[in-house]
Amino acid sequence: MTEPLAPGSVIGILGGGQLGRMLAVAASRLGLVAHVFDPDAAAPAAQVAARHVRADYDDAEALAAFAEAVDVVTYEFENIPTEALDRIEALRPIRPGREALRVSQDRLVEKRWLAELGLRTAPFAGVDDAASLEAAVTQVGLPAILKTRRFGYDGKGQARIADDADTGAALDAMAGAPAVLEGHVDFGSEISVIGARGLDGAVACFEPGLNVHEDGILRTTTLPAPLSHAQRTDAVLLAGRILNALDYVGVLGVELFVTPGGPIVNEIAPRVHNSGHWTQDGCVIDQFEQHVRAVAGWPLGDGSRHSDIRMQNLIGADIETVPELAGSASAALHLYGKAEARPGRKMGHVNHWLGPAAP
Repeated sequence: MTEPLAPGSVIGILGGGQLGRMLAVAASRLGLVAHVFDPDAAAPAAQVAARHVRADYDDAEALAAFAEAVDVVTYEFENIPTEALDRIEALRPIRPGREALRVSQDRLVEKRWLAELGLRTAPFAGVDDAASLEAAVTQVGLPAILKTRRFGYDGKGQARIADDADTGAALDAMAGAPAVLEGHVDFGSEISVIGARGLDGAVACFEPGLNVHEDGILRTTTLPAPLSHAQRTDAVLLAGRILNALDYVGVLGVELFVTPGGPIVNEIAPRVHNSGHWTQDGCVIDQFEQHVRAVAGWPLGDGSRHSDIRMQNLIGADIETVPELAGSASAALHLYGKAEARPGRKMGHVNHWLGPAAP
């Protein structure tokens, strides 16, 4: 196994959003140095990282210089151009590896991969045009959701189809992009598991959290989730199965639907995840430190939960509630340093302490 990075080593982070910001803070707590690569001069991570390389992802010279200046490279979002990864990987290891990106960057590839692994997903079919959409509706049934295969997040790139009359508008909404039709799943709740796998193959998972979405955007994650012991165990084992199948290194988010027949995988995210922010104030080792530990080759930390927590995203105008939240003794604020609040934009989150975890 590769030797663990020593304190003072440099972690390169592709992407300078809020996830990169919190990764950089976690790295600094461990005596590691964070360099961020992001084309945005106002990238939230740039405010806390030791260095910000401001360049586009097609800038070969900047990518090479960035890679030469770090010891290992990780990322905070999935949709990094393949050519950029090729240039970096020729110089430095990328963790998590490329297979996780290949699977997660395309919704249709991801669903097929999960099905081949023997895991349950929503019924699905690929869609490229009107004819294939008609065939997909026949195969999957209605109601359903048409989603772009790539680049969709927080409800973007999606169109609901309640009946045949909606198909034309849904296809137009894809703007010619390859898509996937996902059938309706009758589920009781949505949960997510934040799991981690180290360079040595060790796996550690945080407890599943209960997610509530509004307008396609995560609003809250609450711990403990209303699950039986068997449901918690099944969810964690499923996440571990995915981590091992990908030969993964780092933190991965797995979103699941809870159904009477067992968990159904909604999607996977090869990075630290919004639904794992509760770990910052509910655990001794949070998801960001866990990810840094993994990519640096350190032992994974204990992800046991010490407190009941409700994570609440601060979206758009919610930022105006910060003065009130700051006065609450049970609210831990995490703001992202974004200058402009826009509808649907995540400006920060707050972890509400609900009490000590039950023994």
